[in-house]
Amino acid sequence: MQNALDHTAETTGDIAATARKPVRIKQTLCRRVREALVALGGEAHRSIVIEQVARNLGHDVRQIPEDLQAEVIVSFERTWADERKRAAWGFHLPFGEGSHRWSVRPDVLAA
Repeated sequence: MQNALDHTAETTGDIAATARKPVRIKQTLCRRVREALVALGGEAHRSIVIEQVARNLGHDVRQIPEDLQAEVIVSFERTWADERKRAAWGFHLPFGEGSHRWSVRPDVLAA
């Protein structure tokens, strides 16, 4: 009985650790997206931003892993969709929702 409880506690701990990890990755990707946008002058097409993030991570931009591309896109879109997070990160879609042109608000660039 004790072994079963120990195993359950270990599994629960693993799940909790796994559940927290994507948040850290997402925040790291958000930071990398913002850094890329700042380096690109504050605004760029998302494919250029993805290339910049991939380059900064040491990937060959001619062969960017599809999962990295998807993670960067999801990271930006989920952050943009949350008004509070959007304000914190300064993400902006200059041509509106659904646009592939990403930017960082000018007031965030100055900070």
